[in-house]
Amino acid sequence: MAADVRARIMAGDLAPGTRLPSTARLVEEFGVSNTTVQKALAELKGEGYLTSRQGKGVFVRERQPFRVPVGTYFDPAPGGYSYELLKVAEAEPPTEVARAFALGPGERAQLRQRLLRHAGRPVEIDWSYYPLALVHGTELSESRRIRGGAPRVLAELGHPQRGYVDAVSARMPTVEEADLLSLPNVPVLRTFRIVHSDERRPVEVSVLVKGSHLYELVYEQDA
Repeated sequence: MAADVRARIMAGDLAPGTRLPSTARLVEEFGVSNTTVQKALAELKGEGYLTSRQGKGVFVRERQPFRVPVGTYFDPAPGGYSYELLKVAEAEPPTEVARAFALGPGERAQLRQRLLRHAGRPVEIDWSYYPLALVHGTELSESRRIRGGAPRVLAELGHPQRGYVDAVSARMPTVEEADLLSLPNVPVLRTFRIVHSDERRPVEVSVLVKGSHLYELVYEQDA
């Protein structure tokens, strides 16, 4: 039942603010017990799909899924995107990042961890890594926000971003992710991104994490 109602909400068949039928009607529609209906509704409320209004019933969430364009950088703008810099450090990267950069055991990379917000709401956590030999002593190693972001710095270093490859998966969030993104008990979408420059040289590798319940990824390709 929870999966069916969730799918209807995501498809727009149950519009925001719609009042769900009574428990008795849901029991009849799905052919389940009253207890099962209550468990399903509690699960969907916990995920943020439904809300209760005292004395009025259960309603579909008012907030529409936020469509997040897939890109390597968004220009900050009032009322739009903004970044909070969480950490800048030389760090031993995760195995998959080290493999993408062809780093040896114990080699380090430059890490920039950020929290992306849209209209003040947390949207995504971003762990971005850069080869130390490429960015050491540049703005990317400084603990401050960068005008034009990493794309500008890399381009000025002679390594403009020519494209990227995304691998997207889903899993449950870590405690840090759930806290920073203010998540209910829902999975996150995890994007492993390799940004390449000329001759497909990897110049940035990022792990991007966002909640799955209120966000959609948007991919576009021109004809």
